[in-house]
Order: sequence, then C-alpha cells, then structure tokens
Amino acid sequence: MTGSRPIATALLLAAGTGTRLLPMTADAPKCLTEVAGRSILARIVDNLRALGIKRLVVVIGYRGDRIRDFLHKNAGTLHIDYVYNPDYRTTNNIYSLWLARQQIRESFLLVESDLVFDTSLLAGMLHPDKIAISNILPWMSGTTVCLDVAGKRVAALHVGHRTCDALQYKTVNLYSLSLKTWSSIEKRLSRYISDGRLNEYYEAVFADMVADGSLTFDAVRFDSDRWYEIDTLVDLKEAEKLFSVPRHVPGRSLVAVEPLPGLA
Repeated sequence: MTGSRPIATALLLAAGTGTRLLPMTADAPKCLTEVAGRSILARIVDNLRALGIKRLVVVIGYRGDRIRDFLHKNAGTLHIDYVYNPDYRTTNNIYSLWLARQQIRESFLLVESDLVFDTSLLAGMLHPDKIAISNILPWMSGTTVCLDVAGKRVAALHVGHRTCDALQYKTVNLYSLSLKTWSSIEKRLSRYISDGRLNEYYEAVFADMVADGSLTFDAVRFDSDRWYEIDTLVDLKEAEKLFSVPRHVPGRSLVAVEPLPGLA
C-alpha cells in the first residue's frame, strides 16, 4: 500500500459509559477526561489535524451532547459527522463500529476514544492496512498479536492475552483500513450482529478474519512509553505521569506538541 494516498478520514468510537473511570465519568463521556490539563478528545483531535486528517466520524452514545458541544467549538477545519448508538448501555464496540458502516465509504483510521499518544506515532498509520502494536508492559491487558517470522505482518490476533511461539505484542487500538478491507470487515460484522453478538469486541471479528486469511495487517510499532489506554483511575494517574511534561526523544523532534488553536 506504499503507493496509496494518505488516509484523510478517521472514525472515533466514543459511545461507551466509561463506568470504570467513575467518578470522572459521572456526567461526561470518558473522552472528555483531562490528562495533564487537556482532555483525551482534545489530544486526539489535535493529533488528527496535525497529521492531515480532514474528516472525523464520531460514534456517540452516553452524554453525546457533551462531545457535540466540544467538537462544535474545537474541531477547527475538521468536517464532523455523527453516528448515534442508542443501545450504548447494552452493547459493545462491535455494535458501534457496525453502526458506522453507512458513513464510511473510504479508507479510514479507526481510533478508540480512551487513547492518549504522541502525535508523531500516527505518521506510520496513514496508509492502509496497518495495526499499531506495542511491547507488552505489566499494566497492559486485552487484545494481543503475534507477528510472522519477518516481524512485519500480523500472523494471529487474540482477544485476550495468549502465548504464541513468535514474539507477542499488545494492540494499541489503532487501525488503518482500506475500503476493500472495510468492505470485507463490514460483511463479517453484519454476520455477528445478525447472530445477536452485540456485546462482543470488534477485535473478535478481526481475530477470526486474520485466522482464516481474509484480513491482513502490517505492524506499526508504538513505543510503549509514548501512549496510554485509560480505562481506570489508576490508568489516568499513570498517563498523567507520562504526558505532564514535554519530552525530547534523541534523533526526533519534540513529541509532545503544543495544542492547535482552539484546543487548549
């Protein structure tokens, strides 16, 4: 896909209630939780704009009005489209992704709304079909991948930690998808939804498709100390430590960037 055009659309899944982050989410969606003085959503929007994303599709549910209000004031030149998940309390991210199918007819970047990460990490994700992965640290749980012998392509994807012969990595919950890949995923998602499997993770679909050879991802490695997934108050505390001070990485530009206008 090296000759493909850079991705210009992102899909943000932000419908969940974020109950594990209470009381921070008592009256606001998780993505408006502040990390080192700036909300997760502000950081995501800043990163997307800085890397040339032009359109953002947002799946909302719990306190979606708060997300709409924030983006109305702070999205800048981003074109925003919304998808509403009315069953956000009883379904999982597989249903939110499926609901977005009518809004996505181009290559796109799939982003979870509880991630904080340095802007520069996104550069490798702007061509399809990529998956962001990280070395596994003690705090990490959830979906993991095993790479092929060359260490470049995903050979297996597991929803939950599972040992494999090859080196194992944590998924960062960032994916770039071509339109062709998305069309295949959409069909498999619809099958899951028809079977009533609304409370699963969409990664279960990805895992099945990687296993049967109908889905392939090239791996993009994220430094494990330059991103964080925030599910709990403990996660929030640790993320604050990582992102409270701008850092220089040898041989690279400043990785904690200033917010774009309107995103303070």
